[in-house]
Amino acid sequence: MHIIKANAGALTNFEVLEFLKARGASKDSSRVIAPVSQSEYKVYDYLVETPACWQSREQITEFFEKCEPYRLAKAEILNIINIVPYELVELEPLIEQPDQRLGDRVEELLDLVTTVFPRPEKPTPEDGIDEDKEETGNEEQNEDKNETSVETQIDEEGKENENADQEPMEIS
Repeated sequence: MHIIKANAGALTNFEVLEFLKARGASKDSSRVIAPVSQSEYKVYDYLVETPACWQSREQITEFFEKCEPYRLAKAEILNIINIVPYELVELEPLIEQPDQRLGDRVEELLDLVTTVFPRPEKPTPEDGIDEDKEETGNEEQNEDKNETSVETQIDEEGKENENADQEPMEIS
């Protein structure tokens, strides 16, 4: 391997995430045998929780091209790509002097962001994801948590019912 261009510039979170995936980083339990350092795993674990995990190279290229009329600095564009603001209050701090430089076009830029990077749909329980389970990467831990967390309900008489999963008995 040889370096083509040293320090070619700043990377987006998407590019860093792709690099870490190429090196073998994943949420898989076999990740301990991959040639990735602990600090790289921490970065990977962070990035999969950011918009970088659902972005594509095509979206980023399209956004760079469509940002040219706004004359934003590369650092401002990178911040917008990494954070993906959906509200003006999230976008304005990313741009230096947005009112003076862009004026009313700030809302136009926000529309561009939401068009190029639409909000991902949240997975539903039908998609096979159990919203009640915490993702720890260890299924045994999840099962232990479910066994130890006994939900108690208060029945009509005001007594705690620890067997809430059972059907109530009818008293005649």
